Amino acid sequence: MTPPTPSSPPTPSSPLTPSNPLTPSRTRRPPCTLLRHEHRVVGTYVHRPELPGTVAPRPYLHPVRTLGGVTVTGLRPAEDPARLGASMAIPEVAGWNFRGGPGRRDHHGGQRHLSWLLRDPDGFVEELSWTAGGRQLLLERRTVAVRSLGTECWALDFTSALTNVTGEEIALGGAGRAGGFFWRVPRRPEPAHVFSADGEGEAAVHGRPADWLALTTDDWTLVFVGATGDTRADPWWVRTGDHPGVGSALTWQHPLPIAPADTVTRRIVTAIADTRLSLHTAARLAAQLSDRGAAV
Repeated sequence: MTPPTPSSPPTPSSPLTPSNPLTPSRTRRPPCTLLRHEHRVVGTYVHRPELPGTVAPRPYLHPVRTLGGVTVTGLRPAEDPARLGASMAIPEVAGWNFRGGPGRRDHHGGQRHLSWLLRDPDGFVEELSWTAGGRQLLLERRTVAVRSLGTECWALDFTSALTNVTGEEIALGGAGRAGGFFWRVPRRPEPAHVFSADGEGEAAVHGRPADWLALTTDDWTLVFVGATGDTRADPWWVRTGDHPGVGSALTWQHPLPIAPADTVTRRIVTAIADTRLSLHTAARLAAQLSDRGAAV
């Protein structure tokens, strides 16, 4: 699948018939879509999750696996059950919580799958409604695609385009409340190592913009790439210890206002490798995946 660019999305007036059926339900598993690299299943997208309102229910990717079959996403860990694999989570949209966690149950919003605009074995284009208090706040067009990078590596291409449909200006996020694309990784006895072209270690990358950053272990490496200028300008949220994960912070220290009918678009491409990658190899992959290349 070749994902459409944010500037030329498919028109919702001519949706395509899904080319693959829903995965059959097993032990009450919610409806999901399998993503394939050639004929190998590398990811599961749960588009209609069965979740409590306190986690701000939303579609998510889990499990996501390396080509060798190693799972590189985590789901609802005991210490933070609102973390859902790889997903979009914003702690505040027009005053409503779309990230989940502590707070009044009736103060949480949710993301609801509306329709497929395209669905193939290696990706899809989807429309979602961000709704809270009986009101739709955002309409999202989400594009997810599998990209081949050779025999030991593949990439997950994730684009989110959020449109304000309220008829008035609203704000995403709040002071000191990061939100956006977030990838929870499985907890390990030995923390993963993180680095970017600008430094290594959590303190060197957390809260700072970078063209790309890598999270690596003896079993796998994830290279997160900001594939647009706006995405590269966002700081990274990084934890490698007890609550490991990486996020591209659409909001950080200040709310992000969206005027009526305006759209905010972010694109993250994540290379997923079966081994520990060096700085040089990670930078080479990042340059291949970015829309303009990434500096070593």
